[in-house]
Parts: sequence; C-alpha cells; structure tokens
Amino acid sequence: MSKINAIITGVGGYVPDYVLTNEELSRMVDTNDEWIMTRVGIKERRILVEEGLGTSYMARKAAKQLIQKTGVDPDTIDALIVATSTADYQFPSTASIVLGKIGLKNAFAFDFWGACCGFLFALDQASMMIQSGRLKKVIVIGADKMSSIVDYKDRQTCPLFGDGAAAVLLEATEEDNIGLMDSYLRCDGKGLPFLHMKAGGSVSPASHFTVDHRLHFLYQEGRTVFRYAVTNMSDDCAMVAERNGLDKTNIQWIIPHQANMRIIEAVAKRLEVPMERVIVNIEHRGNTSAASIPLAMWENEERLKKGDNMLLTAFGAGFVHGAIYYKWAYDAGEK
Repeated sequence: MSKINAIITGVGGYVPDYVLTNEELSRMVDTNDEWIMTRVGIKERRILVEEGLGTSYMARKAAKQLIQKTGVDPDTIDALIVATSTADYQFPSTASIVLGKIGLKNAFAFDFWGACCGFLFALDQASMMIQSGRLKKVIVIGADKMSSIVDYKDRQTCPLFGDGAAAVLLEATEEDNIGLMDSYLRCDGKGLPFLHMKAGGSVSPASHFTVDHRLHFLYQEGRTVFRYAVTNMSDDCAMVAERNGLDKTNIQWIIPHQANMRIIEAVAKRLEVPMERVIVNIEHRGNTSAASIPLAMWENEERLKKGDNMLLTAFGAGFVHGAIYYKWAYDAGEK
C-alpha cells in the first residue's frame, strides 16, 4: 500500500482595505517612520476597521476565495481548522462560524490556539489527520485581527501588528516526494512573563479594574522576545535542514513568520540563504500572527514551483516555536 501524504493544493487570502501607515501612527503615539523601519521594517499594515466584524469575517473571505480558486466541492471537505489568537468569542469557535458561513455540510471544525506558530501547528496536525487515512481534504486557515488587542497608546507594540487571513486546502496524495516532509515543533513554556494579555481569561476576567487599567491589550517585552525568536527560529531551521540534507544549494524558499525584519535576516544568515530566496511581506502587512506565513504564500503563489524545497518557521507567545520542511506540490500557473 502506498504511503499517504498531505499536500497543499491551493491558497486563498484576504486583507482589509484600510491601510494604517507609519505617518498616521506618528500622529497617535510618539513614533516616526524612520524609528519603525529601522527597528522592525514595517511601513504599513492593514486594519479591519468596520464595526461588528471580527476574525471570522476575514477567515471566511479567505476560505471562499480558496474554494473558488481550487474548484473543490465544499461537500467533500472533511475538516476546517482556524489558527488564531483573536477568536470572535470565547465560544463558539471561530472555525464553527466560518464553517457555517461557507456552507460546509460534512465537516467538523475547531480553533487552534498556537499564537504566531498557530498555522504551523495546525498545518502539521491536519497533515497527520490526512496521513492517517481517515481524512482526505482539510482547510487550514491562519487568521488574526491583531488590532483588536493592540494598545494604540503603546509606542513599543502598536506599530508591529496588522490584520489578515489566509487559507490552504490540504489534500491526500500518494505521489512520492511532495508535501509535508518533516516538522520540528516545540514549546518551552517560559514565555508567559514576556508576551501575554493580562486580562480577559479565567485568571483575570473582565472587570472595571481590568478595563480602566488597560489590561485587555497585548503586552510584550520586545528585547527578550526578539532574542528568543532569533535563537529558536534559527536553530529549528538548522536542525530540520540538517536532518533532511538541505542547505543553501537546495533550499528554494524560506517562509518565516513576519514579526521583525531583523529576525528574518538572522534566520537567513544562519542558513546562508540569500534574501532573494526568503519570502517577505512584513513591510506592507506587519505582524499578522497566525496569518503571516499563509499570507506570504498567498501573495507569492505564482513564484512557487512544483518540487521547491521550503522551510516554514515561526515563534510566538508561550515561547512556541518550530520549523516545517515542505516540498511544494504544484505550479500555480498551471492551475
């Protein structure tokens, strides 16, 4: 019996229309374009400003585009996973809302909370579901409305984040040497003091105190997070590359989490891969958390060729981190 693997057969995406520029941010907090570009490499980011719309809105937009592009029959989808840190509600799951909106009748759905690593973790889990033989088609979405938890009075964090969503269709294949080839995913649990949202969970439910003290916004100690991100993303990629015989000569693409341009450059330098082979969209998207890697795929799909070796890597809250070796399964121009 042939071995079953999981391959991405299409990518859909969505970003809001509203563009928040560094110039506009400089009128909100004490910052400027030069300061932001020098430290993180972000020029602008998209923000979902329409009242009453949350992460599920962007996720379903991405999923609808994916279904239209691939021509897949919605009734053949077995599962839908949304990786997010900004769910519409505590419950029900954002994935269940998306499933209902796009009309999947034969699928189950759940959210995957893995912070900025959420898409990597969900992609790996969905691939294992397919490799088991129990499922044949799974939609995996990375989506975050980071603007909903950003404090626009905090000059250290408000320039970093944007909103967006992207979706991939994973399908079963028996073709050799394509699809998800290897993964190394970890969590060290040390990150709580350095990257979190203090209130809104069961430890500190919403109250007048938490609202008055602005505790429902993202908190980050940037230097510590930067140091751990550089080390872990670089080490994870190096490990996966070494055990799969990958090096600068045969890695076609690195698709890193888009958190900070200096982190991205450090990962490329560690692997000795030129920046021309690193897919970057941080300058015009910012950090879209779980959406950043699939958004980068979506925006660069036409550049990806069947058989391309790529490393996906991310780092996030909880100090979750990891890398995936993926071998691209199609030429976009032929679809």
